[in-house]
Amino acid sequence: MAAMTDTILALKDIRLSLASNAGLVEILHGISLDVTRGETLGMIGPSGSGKSSLLMLMGGLEQATGGEVRALDHNLTNMDEDALARFRRNHMGIVFQSFHLIPTMTALENVATPLELAGEADAFERAEAELRSLGLGARIDHYPSQMSGGEQQRVALARASAPRPEILLADEPTGNLDEITGASIIDAMLGLRERHGTTIVLVTHAADLAARCDRIVRLRDGRIDSDTRQKAAE
Repeated sequence: MAAMTDTILALKDIRLSLASNAGLVEILHGISLDVTRGETLGMIGPSGSGKSSLLMLMGGLEQATGGEVRALDHNLTNMDEDALARFRRNHMGIVFQSFHLIPTMTALENVATPLELAGEADAFERAEAELRSLGLGARIDHYPSQMSGGEQQRVALARASAPRPEILLADEPTGNLDEITGASIIDAMLGLRERHGTTIVLVTHAADLAARCDRIVRLRDGRIDSDTRQKAAE
């Protein structure tokens, strides 16, 4: 019973095939993986190993061609697009390498808008609190073009974390940033686990950043090459 309660993401024999001009390309080859509630998991591997595709399957942004993806004991492989969108809105935050901020909105508006759409009456108050917690109190009324890359990524992180998702998925969130700024973004992400118990799955090409997670999964050629626990989860 305890294991079922503690497992927040469960992937069973996941396969992914995509059509190409050369025929069907096998991206993922029968991956099984459990992620525990409150865990920070870093996924690494060479380009083309399937790590970003696996993350997209975890978020229901792509559909597996075989196997099953369960999140919070919901079977994402059986959901239609509307149900998946609702599930992500209620339970997941996603951060990408590109910030995807709305250029005509301030930092505050970028973070508050999804909360408003979800019907949260205190959207702007929550948005401001999240921005301030990420060190952006002086940037609340600034537009993306007025902020550095690191500041924009913090806004994107605030937007993903303000709804208090149980699961945060991050795909190369430091890929467009310099080493020092990237490390500060990882600090901010890991702080979410400390403050809110958020489960974090991070795809990164930087082994030193992944090493800060509780656990590292290395992919190679669409398969799990190694699965190493770094330290006991606190």
